[in-house]
Amino acid sequence: MKIESAEVVPLALPFREPYVTARGRLEEREMFLLRLRTDAGIEGLGEAVPLTLRGGGDPRRVERRLRRAAIRLARADVSDFEGEEPLRAAIDAVVHASAGRRLPSPAAAAIEMALFDLAAKAVREPLWHLLGADAGDPLRCNATLVAGSPDEVAAGAREWAELGFESFKLKLGIGEDLRQVAAVREAVGAEARIRVDANASWSRDDAIAVLRELEPLDVELAEQPVASLRDMAAVADATSIAIAADESVTTSKEAARAVRSGACELATVKLAKVGGIGAAAGVAKHVPVYMSSALDGPLGIAAAAHAAEAIYRDSVDPGLAHGLATQLLFDDTYASRACELRGGELHLPGAPGLGVEVDEAALERLRRE
Repeated sequence: MKIESAEVVPLALPFREPYVTARGRLEEREMFLLRLRTDAGIEGLGEAVPLTLRGGGDPRRVERRLRRAAIRLARADVSDFEGEEPLRAAIDAVVHASAGRRLPSPAAAAIEMALFDLAAKAVREPLWHLLGADAGDPLRCNATLVAGSPDEVAAGAREWAELGFESFKLKLGIGEDLRQVAAVREAVGAEARIRVDANASWSRDDAIAVLRELEPLDVELAEQPVASLRDMAAVADATSIAIAADESVTTSKEAARAVRSGACELATVKLAKVGGIGAAAGVAKHVPVYMSSALDGPLGIAAAAHAAEAIYRDSVDPGLAHGLATQLLFDDTYASRACELRGGELHLPGAPGLGVEVDEAALERLRRE
């Protein structure tokens, strides 16, 4: 079996309402679809999501590197994907595609995603099974609340709660932090879980002050309150709220360093941030992790969900909701089959590979050149 063609499709998904954080505002989510087609009629799908608002580099650079990789992949022999060790064959193909090349992490994640999808489809298995998981159970997810006034954020929390969500993530750092959290706590009740994310926008002193004010509101965790590990360690030492790393942990080495320095007790892993499922597993060996979306499309969400099914086989499960419900933030999709959210839980499609199927008409509608 050989890859006959490799296509990169630029597209953008519009948000239902502008996505606002301390780092900026987005009206739509730009991304790139990677499609690998074989002479056996099997298609592997991947998705590159540039880390917009996170200092993740130019989307055009991600696209250029992905297109160069697509040219190399279009000549690849993937016959071993149908053999006795399809996962090992897929890992070898990923290594070959990226060897000696400094790929942006979103491009690396897309290449791994597409090759893993192809390998699992070749042996007619869901990816979670290929990765060694025992089952593809529904995943509990948190609601992601768009920043706004306290009343607006509380209203959003109530809408998510009506859908069955019991865990809520607030974007802080744009003002009225304490009032926002207090309003959401009042809206969702004492039993709900609340986590906050400042996207490294606070100074060390501001982070300590804000988190100490939030302690009575029973906040589950705070993601990346400050930028540096040194400051994060100081913040962690000064508050009872658990600190989770995000932007400061992108590799297994950084995860090990963060734990040694006392900067965090958790980390949230985004495939586009770390470079794929294999890299996510490397981070999880050093610190308990939960999966999150980098405002991914259907493929990125599915890949993260499959990873979440398998990653705790060899690492600690902190028992937290995953940040994989962000598909509800979008007003459109390019998928005719994808993960489904029901009652605050994410359900995998139940098909070989990632299980995602492209809606060709929608893809043309969302395409950007």
